Amino acid sequence: MVTMSHCYYNETIGFFYNNSGKELSSHWRPKDVVVVALGLTVSVLVLLTNLLIIAAIASNRRFHQPIYYLLGNLAAADLFAGVAYLFLMFHTGPRTARLSLKGWFLRQGLLDTSLTASVATLLAIAVERHRSVMAVQLHSRLPRGRVVMLIVVVWVAALGLGLLPAHSWHCLCALDRCSRMAPLLSRTYLTVWALSSLLVFLLMVAVYTRIFFYVRRRVQRMAEHVSCHPRYRETTLSLVKTVVIILGAFVVCWTPGQVVLLLDGLGCKSCNVLAVEKYFLLLAEANSLVNAVVYSCRDAEMRRTFRRLLCCVCFRRSTHRSAHYTSSTKKGASTHIMLPENGHPLMDSTL
Repeated sequence: MVTMSHCYYNETIGFFYNNSGKELSSHWRPKDVVVVALGLTVSVLVLLTNLLIIAAIASNRRFHQPIYYLLGNLAAADLFAGVAYLFLMFHTGPRTARLSLKGWFLRQGLLDTSLTASVATLLAIAVERHRSVMAVQLHSRLPRGRVVMLIVVVWVAALGLGLLPAHSWHCLCALDRCSRMAPLLSRTYLTVWALSSLLVFLLMVAVYTRIFFYVRRRVQRMAEHVSCHPRYRETTLSLVKTVVIILGAFVVCWTPGQVVLLLDGLGCKSCNVLAVEKYFLLLAEANSLVNAVVYSCRDAEMRRTFRRLLCCVCFRRSTHRSAHYTSSTKKGASTHIMLPENGHPLMDSTL
């Protein structure tokens, strides 16, 4: 059994990087600058787009349904991923060597927590869609309290997995078990984490495959009845296609990184995992942006809500500037805006 005298809690980050054979640069290299520039750009876009999604779900009462609560939670997880990656971009390259052990574990824990929350929420969305489609409902009738409890469980599990390496599942007391990609983490942690994520993917694929065949059979039967309302069929298919596209994008963005983690966790000495880790991590972060784009492109009501929110911001700014003009200038304007008593501008819904 390992004793405290064999642990290396007082060593520097460089000590563990040297032990794992991972290069710790002392200056900014061209590839570091490229990765950081792309990472900062993607992170800012992820933050802005997912904030817009959360604002849209909160402001539109039509989105106050279990599926949209879960989609909002996925946006929150992606928003958290943007914050985690932004934190990584400010503490990478030559700055990595200046991190304390706690700072390094914080950087890693943020990434692990956000990814776990995304994976768990995608599985919850798949289960919710399966429940509602099989019950022939447009939206699941799960009680709000149960949905909130499900979201709480997702985040408790994500936080638990994110905090676990810093407290126990590390290699500070067993240097021979350290991974190459994450020199302070145990290879067994990377293996278990990658395998559990792949298992979740298989479960989601199984759920969505069952949904696809069920919906296809039902649409064929409904097409034979003229009295059947086409709105249900179109909306159900649209929702199913949306979550399938989200799942497909997640698999494409995250599978390369998970395969590399699994190879590193299994101790593959001949696999050059360090050559591609930064690019695969950037690809994984881009999934948080892809999710937001998928929502805005496939959900018509979401697009309308986005336009209303953005137009409200634009008109508030224009109204603030127009307060400095005279009333005669206002009469010459070509756009007519009604101002209610509370002073907030209103716009015709058709614009």
